[in-house]
Amino acid sequence: MSKDLHNASITPDNLNDSGFIDSIKLTKDERKIGIIKFLIFSAIAIMIFFIPIEQNGKHNILFGIIYNAIVNFLGVPGFWYVAILITGNAICSLYGKYIARPGNKLYEYYKSDSKIHPILYLMAAIFMVMYCLQITIPNMNLPQIIVGNDIGGVVIPDIVIGVAWIIPVGAFFVPFLLNYGSIDFFGVLLEPLMRPLFKVPGKSAVDATASFVGSTSMSIIITSRLFKNTTYTKKESTIIATSFSAVSVGYAFVVMKTASIEQYFLPVYFTSFLLAFIVAFFVVRIPPINKMESVYINGREQSLEDIKNEPKYGKGMIKKGIDRATKRAYYSESLFKSIKDSMVDGFKVLPKVISLLCAIGILSMIIAKHTPVFEWLGYLFLPILKICQVPDANAIAACMPVGITEMFIPTLIIADQANVISEAARAFVVMVSTVQVIFFAESIVVIKSTGIPVSLKQLIILFIERTIIAIPFAAVFVKILF
Repeated sequence: MSKDLHNASITPDNLNDSGFIDSIKLTKDERKIGIIKFLIFSAIAIMIFFIPIEQNGKHNILFGIIYNAIVNFLGVPGFWYVAILITGNAICSLYGKYIARPGNKLYEYYKSDSKIHPILYLMAAIFMVMYCLQITIPNMNLPQIIVGNDIGGVVIPDIVIGVAWIIPVGAFFVPFLLNYGSIDFFGVLLEPLMRPLFKVPGKSAVDATASFVGSTSMSIIITSRLFKNTTYTKKESTIIATSFSAVSVGYAFVVMKTASIEQYFLPVYFTSFLLAFIVAFFVVRIPPINKMESVYINGREQSLEDIKNEPKYGKGMIKKGIDRATKRAYYSESLFKSIKDSMVDGFKVLPKVISLLCAIGILSMIIAKHTPVFEWLGYLFLPILKICQVPDANAIAACMPVGITEMFIPTLIIADQANVISEAARAFVVMVSTVQVIFFAESIVVIKSTGIPVSLKQLIILFIERTIIAIPFAAVFVKILF
């Protein structure tokens, strides 16, 4: 069947349906084109995200080298560009949330935000402008509790500026990994594991793998969409949104760079990937998840018939993975359009994400540095850290609970202590924080706003469970790696 004939029925959404993609038939020439695209674009993706390159005596991935080059080229003016974007977002949010009426573009953009979001955006604008004035005007005397080297001086350069450029750079390169078969190939290899290990459909393997190279928000939004069209039950959508919506490759790189362990990017990143699946295995078998209903949004209860045809391991798995990857690559939109769409999606979330990172990041750092709140909460985790023989346990205990504010904050707390906290301890903090998944700055807000049926109380319980389960396994991994 020709590609033109398929175009009317094949969309990015139904290409995510494994049953639909398996039903597609390609001619010999179409298959050849698909395989070439799959191999070339996957090779580019692997080179960009996973092949370490030595530069100035240090190893880095190509993605990191490009990111560093952009940040260094922009310098101080780059901070002001971000300040303008955050300030514009604050002004627009006040109008869009409190004044605009339904149908207005700003109303539509901000309608899923809570009433508190514009206040956080406004605080972010104030914090960002203050910091920019501090680094631009000599002898500027602004409150050090906001712009000091251990507060704004850590949050803004390392997180806000980092993520402000990671999102567009990541959006440019991620289509090579997502759109041309790589995820489909590895998703097939994971499919037979998903139901017995994680109580979710095999097709969620693609969601689970894609979240590590895409966006936390987009992963949750996709899960919500599949819940609403009766692909996932209430329990399944909760499992996927709270267990597999992990941080992306680009974001993970910034976290490790902040912790000064970017030279260990590959082993730490893939260990975190494995740790996420280990934590999921246990979390789905205990309350609150194991008590949730296996019911679809329309009220129909999931039956054995719904799950009996899911794939099992066999000799044809590799062939099936290549077949799906080939079809995905063949029918995916042009590279130019894929990059354009990815960039548009990236810039849609960029103002909100960096604003929340700025506001919540600085507020959390003020609490962490100037109050004993997180130190007190950290004592709750200290016994398990000691039992697991985690290095520098006393120094990093406060990092465990603070992850519920924003997953970057645990790393920020120790960012200025790289000379006294061991690499193993810093890697441990990165591993645990990247698999905690549930945090107020992004994932909790998106989960609640997209209608995935899980309460705030359940989300907080899940955060605690994930943290406690992750600690002993992360402790074993850092002993092996370091």
